Amino acid sequence: MIKGVPGLGNVVELAEVVRNGFVESRHFGLAVALDPDGKALYAAGDVDAVVLPRSTAKPLQAVGCIVAGAELVDEEAAIAAGSHTGEDRHVAVVDRLLAAAGLDRSALGCPPDRPEDEPTRFRLIAEGIEPSPVRMNCSGKHAAMLLATVAQGNDPATYLDPDSPLQRTITTEIERLTNSSTGVLTTDGCGTPLLGMPLSGLAGAFSQLATASASTPEGRVAAAMRQYPEYVGGNGHQNTEVMRRLPGIIAKGGAEGVIAMATPDGHAVAVKVIDGNPRATTALALTLLGKCGVDITPAADLLALPVLGGGRPVGEIRPTL
Repeated sequence: MIKGVPGLGNVVELAEVVRNGFVESRHFGLAVALDPDGKALYAAGDVDAVVLPRSTAKPLQAVGCIVAGAELVDEEAAIAAGSHTGEDRHVAVVDRLLAAAGLDRSALGCPPDRPEDEPTRFRLIAEGIEPSPVRMNCSGKHAAMLLATVAQGNDPATYLDPDSPLQRTITTEIERLTNSSTGVLTTDGCGTPLLGMPLSGLAGAFSQLATASASTPEGRVAAAMRQYPEYVGGNGHQNTEVMRRLPGIIAKGGAEGVIAMATPDGHAVAVKVIDGNPRATTALALTLLGKCGVDITPAADLLALPVLGGGRPVGEIRPTL
């Protein structure tokens, strides 16, 4: 255990990187697993410490967009809650959301980027197409926020303003779902307002999403994530793979080593790696689900990542929970 990390309290070792039997690196952080009643089944470190959830907050922000009036269904709700890999099918849904708002791609306030999906990225480079906001992994969230702003009857140019009616609605919904109000407000990498929250509150919010009635905004978001996991991530994306292999699970990772998952019965887990490296987060979250009694066998190959030497495996990155 490392005691008294500024802003995070006590943190513990979560994973190690082993090369030819030698422990080369260690990841420390916070991890929590909750039962359906919100009781901690497992807690590593100060799990009530405030963290920035980064893109793990997208499903919660999507709930806020629906409450604000955005008609998000099916792939549209999934991409609003996701970090897509910039494939053509993803762009088509983002364009559909923008069109529903009477807008075009110029309204997007996220930075330009190239697709994370390698075949798409290489194709666009070969075609001489420059990075664009619509290919950025957060463009689905931005398009949903624009649609919600228009639905409220407000100027779409204001959608990133933390004091706008939309962002106030999103804040209210996130505080409701996390059962917390930290007063921590920052700006995410894509430019949207980002609330800090206790790691335990993040897990609790995912539990509420996973168990919500299909008629509620949070139930609509969870159903879309389950039905269309390829819009939460994309080809080969670990969030997508987890939801494909473990039907009923909802999973969403974010930058700087954050991830949360939840089961249909309300068990939920959340992780924050304090060095910000996300390479072990999926394996850590799955390990926590296993501690909740979930059969994670179909995703067993995601529990350890190979460490390569000369192009062949010589070790692994593995949880030490």
